Amino acid sequence: MTSRPVQAHLAEVYATLPHGEQAVARVLLDDHPFAALGSLRTLAERAGVSAPTASRLVARLGFASFADFQATVRAAARDHDRSRLHEFVTRLPDAHSAAEDLRAGLNGTLAAMTEQLLSASATLLAEAGHVWGVGGPLSGLAAEYLVRQLSALRPGVRAVPDPTSERVRVLLDLGPTDLIVAYDFRRYSPSTAVFVRTARTRRARLLLITDAWESPLAEEAELLIRLPRDAAGPVAPLTHEVAVTELLLVATAARLSASTRLATLDSIAQTLQGAD
Repeated sequence: MTSRPVQAHLAEVYATLPHGEQAVARVLLDDHPFAALGSLRTLAERAGVSAPTASRLVARLGFASFADFQATVRAAARDHDRSRLHEFVTRLPDAHSAAEDLRAGLNGTLAAMTEQLLSASATLLAEAGHVWGVGGPLSGLAAEYLVRQLSALRPGVRAVPDPTSERVRVLLDLGPTDLIVAYDFRRYSPSTAVFVRTARTRRARLLLITDAWESPLAEEAELLIRLPRDAAGPVAPLTHEVAVTELLLVATAARLSASTRLATLDSIAQTLQGAD
């Protein structure tokens, strides 16, 4: 195998690959480099093909073994990380430039929330029987923020629990009046995908918040909020996810008569604080 980037080679030969090998290539391209760093069997299972099919793709790319393929991917990833780190460090002294980049990304995010999309999303959030928030390792923070704030405005709002045993119980009772609000950004969360797809088989509805490259769950979504490319940065700012969440909360609050609920919430909070 030459020193050509694996991603570029995969993209070049993709159209000529048999169907099964295309499935493996999609996994490798969508979750690069992480999909290549597990076992060959895991890669094949993610693509829904046999291990020999995945092995044939590796051989077609010019590698003597899957271990050689992984070594090349790891080396390229290290070089890429060094390059990104160098770029990031060289920009650190220019705080004004960093602030401008963040502001531009935030403006793009807010502009992506059209009035029609915001209205439809707020209606779902206000009228669903139950609302369930879920996210990945970082985007889960935005989902937790949605749950915390929305539960003050209306009942029936919960975070999807982490343990599989608890997720099973949640899925057992899901139905068409339930709304899943999923935050899914690169690197897309496999556990979120499994939960959401199973919830959809239970006829739960899906509001998906993702990035410009689109979560694999995009085709499952009833409503899709796609953050633009300029909302992505070297550290994938959480600011943009929170900004979208704030817009959703404000629009949803306008559809709910929450004043009595909020007053009761404050009263209960004061009672509990007084008992401490």
